[in-house]
Amino acid sequence: MKKQKVLIVINYAILVTGAISMILPFFWMLITSFMSENQIFSYPPKFIPIPFITSNYTYTAEQIPILRYFFNSFFVASLTTIGQVLVASMAGFAFAKLNFKFKEPLFLIVLLTMMVPPQVNIIPLFYLMKEFHWIDTFQALILPGFFGGFGVFLMRQWFKMIPDAFFEAAKIDGCSVFQTFFKIALPLALPALTTLAIFTFISSWNSFMWPLIVTNSDAIMTLPVALAAFKGSFRETIEWGQLMACSVITTLPAVAVFLIGQKYLIKGIMSAGVKE
Repeated sequence: MKKQKVLIVINYAILVTGAISMILPFFWMLITSFMSENQIFSYPPKFIPIPFITSNYTYTAEQIPILRYFFNSFFVASLTTIGQVLVASMAGFAFAKLNFKFKEPLFLIVLLTMMVPPQVNIIPLFYLMKEFHWIDTFQALILPGFFGGFGVFLMRQWFKMIPDAFFEAAKIDGCSVFQTFFKIALPLALPALTTLAIFTFISSWNSFMWPLIVTNSDAIMTLPVALAAFKGSFRETIEWGQLMACSVITTLPAVAVFLIGQKYLIKGIMSAGVKE
């Protein structure tokens, strides 16, 4: 009994240490955004900004169109999330509950796409966007994000858990495949849908490489690209307080989405590993 208590204490200590190590960078970013340059580089380091200043945020709002970049990122991430959830849920439902030719080979191909690094697809995807004349447009930022092997796999695993009796009863009542999908399958798959939505939104919100490649103008620039441009702008020194203020603005929406949906996130991830 005593040995079990010791193990529990050790486990909690490890978890708390890991949590602190993960939270500390975000905490330092937040407090730095309210410090002057002298406070940031003071020794010993200060963990409470005295005096508490907000000029870093006001300067950021005045010098760069942060609201426009914020809207661009939110617009792209939201539409990408909607498209990804819709496409992945429909494909997952088809692979889980419908019978069609080459079903298993096609699903194997979907799984194989998860093993290909995203960087490999950048060049052919760029040329595809160029052929469609979509370079420097929202279409190039949004449409490629509709498709992903992980989303299809996650939704298939969830739909496989739902008893066939639900869908057989709907078929007897005269429901079409689409009616069964939208009225029965989707409401039962809410945890998995929320999990996929969180992953997709955060991934799209934080995306840097692809928006950097396909965007040229400030009109559709997203926050991660704007943040890199702000850091690398033509100035002799980097104003770290202002940079941290931009970073806080960039990070908060992704953190908020995660905190709101974390209950469904855990449940949805656990379902993905259930064996058939």
